[in-house]
Amino acid sequence: MARQSREAADRGALLRGTLESMVLRVLADGPDHGYGIGARIERALDHATPIEDGSLYPALYRLERRGLIQGSWGRSEANRRARFYALTPKGRAALARRTREWAAFARAVSRLLTGASR
Repeated sequence: MARQSREAADRGALLRGTLESMVLRVLADGPDHGYGIGARIERALDHATPIEDGSLYPALYRLERRGLIQGSWGRSEANRRARFYALTPKGRAALARRTREWAAFARAVSRLLTGASR
């Protein structure tokens, strides 16, 4: 496997910290299966970073265990058995809270990086 650049590694660390919030946001638009969720996130990020199965599925399992999403078995577009996930009311509330927290954090980091915090 090729060695990642420092920028790619930094993007990966940031992604791991925000992946659950991105999953919740994608599911706010409607239920989807794991592959579809990953593809929708990648499109939203303009393919800036890949969504790896080794990160996505553990995030889905954590969110489901906490009651933020609910999974059920169904058939994909390719007529394959797939687990579809949907946002729960608890997940919708968590998404609203995380969105507010992220916006506040992004504003603070932007102030720092632009020197506006002096």
